[in-house]
Amino acid sequence: MFGPPGMAYVYLVYGMHECLNVVTEAPGRAAAVLIRAVDPIEGAELVRAARLARGLGRLRPGPGGDTRDGAEVRLRDRIAALDPWRLCSGPGLVTAGFDITRADTGHDLLDPAAPLRLEPRPATDPAPAIATTARVGIGYADEPWRSRPWRFLDPTSPAVSGSNRAGQPG
Repeated sequence: MFGPPGMAYVYLVYGMHECLNVVTEAPGRAAAVLIRAVDPIEGAELVRAARLARGLGRLRPGPGGDTRDGAEVRLRDRIAALDPWRLCSGPGLVTAGFDITRADTGHDLLDPAAPLRLEPRPATDPAPAIATTARVGIGYADEPWRSRPWRFLDPTSPAVSGSNRAGQPG
C-alpha cells in the first residue's frame, strides 16, 4: 500500500475474505481506495464461475465427514440465481468474482496489457453521478473518522454494497 499509484494491494480481512485496494499516493505514503463493488457490464458468466469456484474451495465436509454434495448444490443454485449486478456487490465478492488473490498485490492496474487492470470509461458513455457517504463497516472507529464522507459511489448502480446507497451529492 506504499505506492506507486495504480498498484493493486490485496489483503485478507476476517481471516477469510480478500479485498482489493488501488494504491493512490506516491511511493512511501500508505494510501489506497478499497473497491467495494463492481457492476459487471460483460462476462457475467465468467464472474459467476469464479464465484462458484471460490465458494466450492471453501466448503468443508459436514459432521461425521458427510459429503458436501448438498452444500455444493445449494451454492450452485444460489450463485446461479443471482442477478449479474449482485455478483460483485461487496469487497470480498469483487475478489471472488474476478479471482483476485493476495498474489495479485503489486500488479500494475494501469498497464493496458495486464490481465487485471482498470479500464477507462468509453468516451461515448456519460460520466456517472458520484455521491459520497460515510464509510460502512467501521462502526468501531472514533469520530470524526466514522462520519467522514470518504465513500464514493454511483448512486444509480444496483451493485453498490452497504445499506446507504443514496448518499449525498458529491
